[in-house]
Amino acid sequence: MKDNPYKYYFEWMPAYLTILDRDLRIVEANRLFRRDFGEVEGRRCYQINQHQPERCENCPVELTFRDGKPHGNEEKFINALGSEVSLLVCTTPITNDSGQITHVMKMATDITEIKVLQNQLRDSRERYLKLFEEVPCYISIQDSDLGVVDANRRLREDFGVSPGDKCHQVYMHRAEPCVPCVVKQTFEDGQIHQTEEVMTSQKGDQINVLVYTAPIRNAAGQIKNVVEMSTDITQIRQLQSQLTSLGLVIGSISHGIKGLLTSLDGGMYLVNTGLAKNDRTRFEQGWKMVERNITRIRRMVLDLLYYSKDRKPELETIPARVVADEVCEVVRVKAAELGISFGCDVERNIGDIDADLKAVRSLLINLVENAMDACRVDTKKKDHAVRIKMRGYADYIEYEVEDNGMGMEQETRERAFSLFFSSKKGNGTGLGLFISNKIAQAHGGEIKIESELNKGTRMIVKLPRKPPTSGT
Repeated sequence: MKDNPYKYYFEWMPAYLTILDRDLRIVEANRLFRRDFGEVEGRRCYQINQHQPERCENCPVELTFRDGKPHGNEEKFINALGSEVSLLVCTTPITNDSGQITHVMKMATDITEIKVLQNQLRDSRERYLKLFEEVPCYISIQDSDLGVVDANRRLREDFGVSPGDKCHQVYMHRAEPCVPCVVKQTFEDGQIHQTEEVMTSQKGDQINVLVYTAPIRNAAGQIKNVVEMSTDITQIRQLQSQLTSLGLVIGSISHGIKGLLTSLDGGMYLVNTGLAKNDRTRFEQGWKMVERNITRIRRMVLDLLYYSKDRKPELETIPARVVADEVCEVVRVKAAELGISFGCDVERNIGDIDADLKAVRSLLINLVENAMDACRVDTKKKDHAVRIKMRGYADYIEYEVEDNGMGMEQETRERAFSLFFSSKKGNGTGLGLFISNKIAQAHGGEIKIESELNKGTRMIVKLPRKPPTSGT
């Protein structure tokens, strides 16, 4: 050992060391290699390491003999016990005094445990990636600027999210962050937060979601990102909306029904006393009261049924302009009281439409009242105007309600038909546009909104002359 210290280093190097000739025979092997692979001098390396009769492709030893340069790769060896061992291989040329390569030294470091850990890490990442991608909810990873760092498949498909997008711009179509923002709250206090939002997909669908946020910390415990998970609860909210709508309608008409019943009692009293006294005038007066109040009660009950569940409209063929004329007559006085200029632009001889007269009348009145409310709460303009227009086409009728009131931003336009959503700062019930849209859809039609904040709004109602329900 004292005469040849390098022999000692060779023997006790904590790696597999072998010296190979040009025939790939092992000329010499160190202690660790002999321990795990046996006495192998004189045998070819591929016979020992891989237990195969042919040379390995891209053999680093051959490459070093060929160009005189070190080479390396990863290989799998089979040791004397038959176990597979992952090795990191490096080769180095050994030259004589003339500079000719006579042998190659091959050093192989056991990286089996590292490869096992790498495989486990890869498998773990693949499992979590699959969970992240396929979980039936919307998941995004966001940075402190509310930029989306990563998004799962469902979020990408429904909202078209890309890395770098701002969450409030993609989900809510807002220029500014939501207030309050649960992602910001989690960045600030490191706690889990929860909220409920209405998001709009890239197809324009309204999606009610229950949102949870949680911090993602680095090794130092600092919050690096926040994960936001949103669960679609649209169907639950639609069911709740129907139940709540029913409750609101019942509450709103209960006092009216009470008054009608009182009036009905009065009419019955006149009928009874008229019969008892043989007073025909008294009898007829009372009977008219009874008929009138029964009719009004019937209308209320039908309205209750209409709002509490989906029902087919009671279609009848009517002149299309009749509805617009009636609505103009009804709201003209109220517009004058509010100091709002009101006009009707209705085409003559526009033809007939199959529609539920009471329902379509209610639809238009709701839109006009909403337009007047938008003018009433708008303090940025001195003069306000509301106009009803009607045009006839071959297959459909188009009603238009236009105002120059407060207008709507994109988020408000997208949520305008949601139940209980109101942009009137507490002055609206959130029922009017919801009910109007429901009536339009029941007729096979639609309502489109064109609006710009602080400039005004145009509601365009398109109803087919022959709704799909007319044949059922």
